[in-house]
Amino acid sequence: MTHGKCMGFALFGVLLVFPILLSGCYEGFTGADGETLKAYLEPDALQRLTKNPREDIRIIDVRPAGAYRAGHIPTAESFPSSEIMNRLGELPNEDYLIIYCETGGRAQAVIRNLLDAGYARLMNWGGIIRWPYETVKD
Repeated sequence: MTHGKCMGFALFGVLLVFPILLSGCYEGFTGADGETLKAYLEPDALQRLTKNPREDIRIIDVRPAGAYRAGHIPTAESFPSSEIMNRLGELPNEDYLIIYCETGGRAQAVIRNLLDAGYARLMNWGGIIRWPYETVKD
């Protein structure tokens, strides 16, 4: 096999595998003090939390307000990514925050900003596309 063909197969392999690896890269990311939140990574566990909320754990939807109103995870609070940094007074940094958006990328950007602001009890749950249950409309 020639060097060119080997490189072609290698490139094909990378292009095939890379998107698969990226598809879950944000999901489950936690801040330094976010280990408690990993228990809620799976949809069924998060659903149990929505039915039996804990005062110290908040579910935060960072999608635009219109997307939130169209359907969100029960008990989730709307903090659009464009507003959240101006509303930090509403999010005590001792609370655990489970953050989600549509697919996980926007939630990860918000988490980076919150980490810079001193928050540590964070988890990127990923996107609402992972939620197999009914949503709430406001």
